[in-house]
Amino acid sequence: MIWADLTSAELETMDRSVPVLLSVAAIEQHGPHLPLSTDAVIGQRFLSLIEAQMPDEVLILPQVAVGCSEHHMDFAGSLSVSHRSFALYVGDILRSVLRHGFRSVIVLNSHGGNQAIGQVMLEDLGAAHPGRSLAFLTWWRLAAPELAGIRSSARGGLGHACEFETSLMMSAAPGTLRADLIPHHDDGRDPAPHWAQEDMLEAGRGVLHRTMRVKSGGDGVVGAPHLATAAKGGAIESAVVAQLAHVIRSLS
Repeated sequence: MIWADLTSAELETMDRSVPVLLSVAAIEQHGPHLPLSTDAVIGQRFLSLIEAQMPDEVLILPQVAVGCSEHHMDFAGSLSVSHRSFALYVGDILRSVLRHGFRSVIVLNSHGGNQAIGQVMLEDLGAAHPGRSLAFLTWWRLAAPELAGIRSSARGGLGHACEFETSLMMSAAPGTLRADLIPHHDDGRDPAPHWAQEDMLEAGRGVLHRTMRVKSGGDGVVGAPHLATAAKGGAIESAVVAQLAHVIRSLS
């Protein structure tokens, strides 16, 4: 069910145990081959698939497309809000949902820059609303064990505009891909010290702050997008949606 498509009267009679889902994403550069909307397209794709699979068991909120992308701002077209603005705005949306009596809220995140403030926001909301079920999920962490079997790249091949994100866009929005501009990167080209090297599925021992221009060597791509395929995109979708369905049913 889509929140914005319902009338107020229809929503008023809805079972308040139905989990409410919100996609939070980003509008930012994704290298030479992917559109600025990549994270938003991916996040919305997952929720569209879960709504198609279990339409009477979920309620989907309007997406928050722009997120915390300050580290991308030296690339043209990137949009960003501050961590404080994100927490206040997204938090206010979720507080509205909770005021209407819904007992379970799931935020599905598709942008790395939203993770830290998302956790802080979750802690604040949870403390203020005891007895409610509040979850913040980042898609590649949610399905990490399953996704590990899909990748072809070595450690470092999954980062930004990478094998996974490019595969997902090949599956979800192939018409947006600039296939002739996909760069060919060797895996693990991150120039950071060993302790700070990471990718989507393998965290570093610590975190070293860098802009995306520095981290990517200048082209905005971290990872191995040349290994992407539409088939991998479909497999990623299936893995993430399956794990999201488990979470939803655990909260219903």
